[in-house]
Amino acid sequence: MSIKQKTYNILKGKFLVDDDALKNWVFLIFLTVLGLIMISSSHSIDRKVQKIAKLTMKRKELRSQFVAVRSDLMKMKMESNIVKKLEGKGLFVSTKPPTKIRIVKSKEK
Repeated sequence: MSIKQKTYNILKGKFLVDDDALKNWVFLIFLTVLGLIMISSSHSIDRKVQKIAKLTMKRKELRSQFVAVRSDLMKMKMESNIVKKLEGKGLFVSTKPPTKIRIVKSKEK
């Protein structure tokens, strides 16, 4: 058989209807199953990559929100801001420095 004749036989599908075609069918089914597994694996990986990208964006968003809230808290804790808020309620900063209170222990016999 020439190469031309072999090519025509393959294109016509004669290898699938010959006497020993069972081994060819088994091999084609095996290749089909491998192809389906490869496609399924590829889709699974794509879904995981998209989920990772979404979670990364969410993490960056939460991190920036955390930094913003922390800086707001630092501003609110400043003494000047606290004094301004308490002045509206009638409380003022003491002009007289604090004095130390001494506790005297009595000597018991």
